[in-house]
Amino acid sequence: MASKPAKSSCRKTASSSSPKDPDDIPIDTAMVLAAGFGYRMRPITNRIPKALVQVCGRALIDYALDRLQNAEIKKTVVNVHYLGEQVERHLRRRQRPRIVFSREESLLETGGGITKALPLLGERPFFAVNADTLWLNSNECALARLKEAWNDAKMDALLLLHHTVDAYGYDGMGDFLVDAVGRVERRPPVEVSPYVFTGVQILHPRLFEGARVEPFSLNVLYDKAIENGRLYAIVHDGEWLHVGSPEGLATAERYMHERYPGVKRR
Repeated sequence: MASKPAKSSCRKTASSSSPKDPDDIPIDTAMVLAAGFGYRMRPITNRIPKALVQVCGRALIDYALDRLQNAEIKKTVVNVHYLGEQVERHLRRRQRPRIVFSREESLLETGGGITKALPLLGERPFFAVNADTLWLNSNECALARLKEAWNDAKMDALLLLHHTVDAYGYDGMGDFLVDAVGRVERRPPVEVSPYVFTGVQILHPRLFEGARVEPFSLNVLYDKAIENGRLYAIVHDGEWLHVGSPEGLATAERYMHERYPGVKRR
């Protein structure tokens, strides 16, 4: 079995240890989205939720939680629905970060799921991470870079994007365009965009003002933020693996074994 990923440092860098602007807001809470059915991963997800699908002997959700733990996240809300009891049983083994479950009687999708969990997330910005996203850090921690880039006065959401052509296991057309100051626009129809969303982001609760606890996609709120000029992004400088199907899983397994044979990973 391949070695477990090494913990990459997401703690304060030299730049972040310098005096901060008094308006800076600490980000120490996160949400991991783990409620989905994982249709594209069938038949694997006929018996286990996608969050517990393993890459190199480790569940996808643990990769995400490890990153959040290293970024000094104190509390993480995990939403559950499909085979949720398996996710809860698996996560009882973890001591950090502290995990609180948001149980959905019916699937609320990404937007509705976070809206339901807002009372558990508090009033400050928080990380939101897809349970099935798998990213590897460069010399810099992606979550630390997001924290450093967050500007509460300008942003309602800050996305971590990746170069479309360099995304392992991804064959789509990308998602977004980004201007010189980091503002995000939608990909024009039938055109390939340079960036794909990784499933990692910082969101502010004000983005959800007026939202109801009902099924809807976060894309609805992204469009609102784009219209208001408050959706921003940074580009990931490490690797990102799209584990969206059995084929993508095989690609991720192969890449991890070839890229880091017998050594600890970032």
